[in-house]
Amino acid sequence: MKNEIKIAITAIVCIAILIVGINFLKGINIFHGTNSYYVKLKNAKQLAVSNMVYANGYPVGSIREIDYQYEDNSSVVVLIELDKNIRLPKGTTASLETPLMGGVIMHLILGQNPADLMTPLDTIIGNETLGAMDQLSAMMPAIERMIPKLDSILTNVNRLTGDPALQQTLANAAEITENLKHTSAKLDRMMADELKGTLQNAETLTGNLAKVDVDGTVNNLNATLTDARTLVGQLQRTMEDVSRQLNGTEGTLGALMNDRTLYDNLNHTVQSADSLVTDLKAHPKRYVHFSVFGKKDK
Repeated sequence: MKNEIKIAITAIVCIAILIVGINFLKGINIFHGTNSYYVKLKNAKQLAVSNMVYANGYPVGSIREIDYQYEDNSSVVVLIELDKNIRLPKGTTASLETPLMGGVIMHLILGQNPADLMTPLDTIIGNETLGAMDQLSAMMPAIERMIPKLDSILTNVNRLTGDPALQQTLANAAEITENLKHTSAKLDRMMADELKGTLQNAETLTGNLAKVDVDGTVNNLNATLTDARTLVGQLQRTMEDVSRQLNGTEGTLGALMNDRTLYDNLNHTVQSADSLVTDLKAHPKRYVHFSVFGKKDK
């Protein structure tokens, strides 16, 4: 009897361990409290029981059941178990994504109002989201249409790259680039030489300016200006003397210019001389007598 009890207890323990192990492999911790929610989807996309459920990229639960709605053939209801500490705001939705490596993952997109929460066993609306494989499948028709064009483009590219004219053009471009490089180097050297010469000339000019006796030059200039002022003063005094002599009656010039009688006499003399010359021209014999045979006695 004791052996049977031991066998029964052992069997129960093994079954319990098996259940715990199976749930552990499914990602279910039976010793941790959970809350269940329903997710209504139009397409389960090969979603499987025990697949993980993520919120903001963090695993928060797993898939427990998947039921197809045979009544209306329009949706799939999925029962998920989430950690009891997670709070789902109202407006939370679920989306399925197909990773590149395969499988299906459910993501919860949490609502915006953390104060208005859903209660366990509420229904979450699911949205279909294209994963990497789905997007690649959607792009395949376009890729297939592009392949012939790509082949034609590659053929043209190969023909162009194999054209001797293109090779010659590239060679000419390389030669021009090399010539430009040498020309640029020569120009740099010329500019450096010109700049060096300019700097040397500037240094020479600066040295010459430094050697100039500025004080001596200024003193000479001041002396010249003083002499000029003295000369101007002398000219002014001379002009004043001339003006005084012209305006006065003491000097010869003043007497000639200011004596009316002398002016009248000179004028009368000039008129008499003019009358004499006129009469001399009219009657020269009155004043000049000459004879080839000598003077006759009257």
